[in-house]
Amino acid sequence: MTNGIVGARFIAVVDTMLESPLGQIAMIPLLAWIARNAPPDLKATFFAVMASFVNLALSASALFTKYMNQIFIVTREVKHPQTGAITTPADYSQLGMLLISVALIGLIAPLLTVLIVQKSPLRTRD
Repeated sequence: MTNGIVGARFIAVVDTMLESPLGQIAMIPLLAWIARNAPPDLKATFFAVMASFVNLALSASALFTKYMNQIFIVTREVKHPQTGAITTPADYSQLGMLLISVALIGLIAPLLTVLIVQKSPLRTRD
């Protein structure tokens, strides 16, 4: 349908091209929130610690993705290259629950973190 233009490599390249700048833009609210809540005499240290937490969160995200994919099994159809026989059948029955779970965790985890920091004794008082 696309004459071989759109394939796995094309999607991977476009995804990487879009993910990097959009990921940087997504950091702006986090940086503003850190600046607002950091104690005045510890702003640089606070930014460094928060950057470490962001790196830790990215690593945890990769592990979490692995475990979510083990809990919610989603498979695509795989055919044997020579015979054309289906070796793995497609099963998307748990895809909906996977998407709902990831969306809820992606909403609740940051809000819970903000709530915890806002109640923390280290928060800057207005």
